[in-house]
Amino acid sequence: MQEEVYPPYRYKITVSANHLDHLQHVNNVVYVQWLQDAAYQHWMQKVPEALHKEVLWVVRRHEIDYLAGAFLGDELEITTWPGQHTGVTWQRHYTIVRLSDNKTIVKATSIWALVHRANFHPRRIDDAILQVLR
Repeated sequence: MQEEVYPPYRYKITVSANHLDHLQHVNNVVYVQWLQDAAYQHWMQKVPEALHKEVLWVVRRHEIDYLAGAFLGDELEITTWPGQHTGVTWQRHYTIVRLSDNKTIVKATSIWALVHRANFHPRRIDDAILQVLR
């Protein structure tokens, strides 16, 4: 695996009633959705149209540490950044911070695989892909 430093992508979200479970805090499935949304938004912000039509990312693994809860009305900042990559996979890191007390409530890492859009076969991460996230 190669290690490079890539700029993070950040966005904010306010917890709404549809994010809550029967315990009245953000449901674990919602956090997974937010991680996937952050990765997708980061990629889409940077990827050229031609490359977007050629490739896409599929998740192979999520590893999530739930450190604290989030509740109705909490404003959260979701941050993601790419980590190490191999021939066809790329690690992505995430944090979710509750802004009212600056508490990190989630730390996560995902492994994403790059595939050809046409047939879902693995596609090598080459310089064209690396340049997108730099």
